Amino acid sequence: MPKAEEPDFAYQNHSYADYLKWDLDEMVELIKGRIFKMSPGPNRLHQKISGYLFYAFFNHLKNKPCETYAAPFDVRLPRHSKKNEEIYTVVQPDICVICDPLKLDDAGCVGAPDLIVEILSPGNNRKELANKYEVYEESGVKEYWIIHPNEQTVLIYSLINGKFHPSRLFTSGDAVESNVIKGFQLNLESFFKDMD
Repeated sequence: MPKAEEPDFAYQNHSYADYLKWDLDEMVELIKGRIFKMSPGPNRLHQKISGYLFYAFFNHLKNKPCETYAAPFDVRLPRHSKKNEEIYTVVQPDICVICDPLKLDDAGCVGAPDLIVEILSPGNNRKELANKYEVYEESGVKEYWIIHPNEQTVLIYSLINGKFHPSRLFTSGDAVESNVIKGFQLNLESFFKDMD
């Protein structure tokens, strides 16, 4: 068995093949070859929102072709090739929905999920709002939800002609609907009411 490696955090052209060799105590993501640390772990509110929302998607999609996954779950976003050595972006969205079973393998997902949800935590806003936005748009994620737990808001980006277009900012009292997952609706007032 090959010896696990410690990554060079200064190097900016790591591949998924490199990622598979690392033995780290903390979770990392690769975005265009650069390593981004995911620790410290998400706080309790983040995890509660993630759990409730995962459950809502999971129940809605029961007996339907789409599947829901929650982090940690590797989503590889290839640009030109699906070879491990040529994939430079590997992310772990808080929640993702994949409707094409050919994108799923034992390692996770290869290719853009249909829907991704990221829940902001203190310290990760820049990564979520800038770096991930860009790779999600480029890779063809059809719908990208950003949830701000403390503000109790949801912003949805929909991919139209290869570019993300934002919704208005949804707040308590709004019902949020997915354009990708037909029939899925989330009443934000009741959803956030349980988040204390």
